[in-house]
Amino acid sequence: MAKKSWIARERKRKLLVEKYAERRKAMKEAGDWVGLQKLPRNSSAVRMRNRCRLTGRARGYMRQFGLSRIAFRDMARNGIIPGIRKASW
Repeated sequence: MAKKSWIARERKRKLLVEKYAERRKAMKEAGDWVGLQKLPRNSSAVRMRNRCRLTGRARGYMRQFGLSRIAFRDMARNGIIPGIRKASW
């Protein structure tokens, strides 16, 4: 389980990105680079990190499922994720 502060920080970044998305887009199209620099750093979507929905883990993230590899493996093994089976050949 990730630290609660990291998860909260990501949530805060997500809100800032949504808040400034239109303003950033307009400034980029206009070429106003000085105005862009004055906006908060965390309002850039590049600074966001994908995290597991269950555990908040940042590494080993599987985008298709929104889970970390560990949570995915546990859920697949228990049959919670439909259509996923353990491979054997």
